[in-house]
Amino acid sequence: MNAASADQIRLLDVQALDVRLQQLAHRRRSLPEHAEIESLTKDHTQLRDLLVAAQTEESDTAREQTKAEQDVDQVRQRAARDQQRLDSGAITSPKDLENLQHEIASLAKRQSDLEDVVLEVMERRESAQERVAELTERVGAVQGKVDDATARRDAAFEEIDSEVATVTKEREVIASAVPADLLGLYDKLREQQGGIGAAKLYQRTCQGCRQELAITELNEIRQAAPDTVVRCENCRRILVRTAESGL
Repeated sequence: MNAASADQIRLLDVQALDVRLQQLAHRRRSLPEHAEIESLTKDHTQLRDLLVAAQTEESDTAREQTKAEQDVDQVRQRAARDQQRLDSGAITSPKDLENLQHEIASLAKRQSDLEDVVLEVMERRESAQERVAELTERVGAVQGKVDDATARRDAAFEEIDSEVATVTKEREVIASAVPADLLGLYDKLREQQGGIGAAKLYQRTCQGCRQELAITELNEIRQAAPDTVVRCENCRRILVRTAESGL
């Protein structure tokens, strides 16, 4: 393949821009905010799960407290009715009076036990409410950190994407001046060779694979016409000759 020396040198400009695009893509993928957001999101999810569990417990204890208070109220009302019957003097039978007094005593004991249950449930509910409040605050704090990291990541994205657009446009302009067959070979090699399709021959060394060329290879390159597209024997990349090639 033949191409004017100027076109081959122009290919180095394209390569430099492609390297910059690779660097920008790597930088975009490797932003520290990615790991930060991932870690914070995991923490947020775990805290949200704990919060839901605490909210469920608080809701359950609230229902349990309501039921316990209703039980106390029922016993209290029944005891009040029995006391009214006792105080009314309507019951004259000693046995009935004894039974009623026994029932009132039993209801008093039952009420006391149920009130203890209400207190125990109230304590558990209060504990659950405190846990809900604590977890709500923690969830909010972590969400704030997630939002901050996301904002920083998005700002970095905007900066990187802006530079990518500028470099891409510059590449399009320069690449449009490179012969299609030369550019096609370069693009093929760049895909095969880890992003480097063309390299400068500098001081007898291929800047693509960093290998110094053998004497025989250097002699062949010296004898090649200026418009001949030469390739590195070692890495097969396009070798671009300049005044610094050491030929």
